[in-house]
Amino acid sequence: MFIEFFYELKAKGLDVSLTEWLTLQQALNMGMAHSSLTDFYYLSRSILVKSETDFDKFDMAFEEHFKGVQKDTEVGAEMMRWLDKSEDMKALLEKEEKKWLDTEQDTVQVDKEEVETKFRERLRDQDSEHNGGNFWIGTMGKTAFGNSGNFIGGIRVGGAPGGQSAFEVIGARKYRDFRHDKVIDNRQFMAAFRKLRQYSTRLDVPKTELDIDATIDKTCNNGGMLQIVMEKPRKNAVKLLLLMDSGGTMIPYTDLMAKLFKAVNKSNHFKDVKCYYFHNCIYSKVYKTPECENGEWVDTEWMFRNLDSDYKVLIIGDAAMAPEELYSETGNYRGPNGGLSGWEWLLQMKKHYKKIVWMNPKMAPAPAPWREAETAIQTIIPMYFLSIDGLNRAMVELMRKK
Repeated sequence: MFIEFFYELKAKGLDVSLTEWLTLQQALNMGMAHSSLTDFYYLSRSILVKSETDFDKFDMAFEEHFKGVQKDTEVGAEMMRWLDKSEDMKALLEKEEKKWLDTEQDTVQVDKEEVETKFRERLRDQDSEHNGGNFWIGTMGKTAFGNSGNFIGGIRVGGAPGGQSAFEVIGARKYRDFRHDKVIDNRQFMAAFRKLRQYSTRLDVPKTELDIDATIDKTCNNGGMLQIVMEKPRKNAVKLLLLMDSGGTMIPYTDLMAKLFKAVNKSNHFKDVKCYYFHNCIYSKVYKTPECENGEWVDTEWMFRNLDSDYKVLIIGDAAMAPEELYSETGNYRGPNGGLSGWEWLLQMKKHYKKIVWMNPKMAPAPAPWREAETAIQTIIPMYFLSIDGLNRAMVELMRKK
């Protein structure tokens, strides 16, 4: 069984080496899993997974491989769904809790072995959700197992903090946000944009910031008598040009684009930020608003003249255009082409700006013949999947010196 688990991990994209796998076998031979599936879950994860970004992949592989062999005291995904009453029963729980606190409580002596025996029996026999009552595993009841009930002691299942069996941890999917391949949110956008920093002190401004290192050196050289040294403030010299595809096949990503735009505007450390929109490909005009309406635009050549080559360019789009939209001089059905095809305009972009990357929210994992435009664009502009890992790689590319 375990060798199939190894292949399942590899299939989910985990980089598990033979050395790590043999280390796990050695740990099992030493009895470190204690004949417990839950202990085996934590043991194998600690040995085989190198980064928390892969925890979610590991959980998925573990659940898929071992879902039929969990112990009779471990709770399955369906049971956890029945017990999840965090929102829809909140008001009712508060009412019942107040009633319970207003009544006199009896002191109950809990027989641990008896409770565990009954718990195993209920897990085996229960086939539906229960709320209230005094027999089945459920919520708001008076049995020794479940959550949000009136029993003092017993076994908490679900709710908070949870029983923490292997399958309960997996079912929570609490490591999804750690994944490198996860499509990002606003907070992660801002964290990535902080990498676009290139400080300069060559500013014609007064020296208003304390130079701590120079102050310490000069104070030491002055026999301990304090000597304050001030310096000019450092300012981020990075200028950012953001170009976003809008409408059509990008409509499902409207919320993501809004988060990105908000993150750029909140990242006020840039020297300058300019944002324009396009539809499918960049042609002779770029638009001032995401509606991409005729007349609400600026000439792309004007952009070249007024936004110099030092701007770092971030293009966001799915590159899901027909080949004729990319290669034909009349491929832009929403506006003028300016005598050039979209491909030629992209070559002009690449020629003018020193640093330019393209981020794609649905980038194919490998070049695909049915996505000819995407494959072609990748030959002239570095393209990355719009994920945490992809955005970080794009920021590194934009800050690369040569």
